[in-house]
Amino acid sequence: MENIETAILLMVVGMATVFVILLIVIYLGKLLITLVNKYAPEEVVPAKKEAPQGPAPIPGNIMAAITAAVNVVTLGKGKITKVEKL
Repeated sequence: MENIETAILLMVVGMATVFVILLIVIYLGKLLITLVNKYAPEEVVPAKKEAPQGPAPIPGNIMAAITAAVNVVTLGKGKITKVEKL
């Protein structure tokens, strides 16, 4: 019976020790985050304003090849409405 009591006491002391150490790690981590954010804030980079540009025009020879391919595949029934680069 004495062995079980010793085992339970050892288990409780070990679990309490782990719990206390984990609490210390958590609170020291929070303190470190607070100090870093206070004394070394992140640099704010201004956003670059770029004029919105439309899609680049497709060269004529490529457009002709696409049109020819669509005509061959669809037997002349296909219609190209929009061509975009992926």
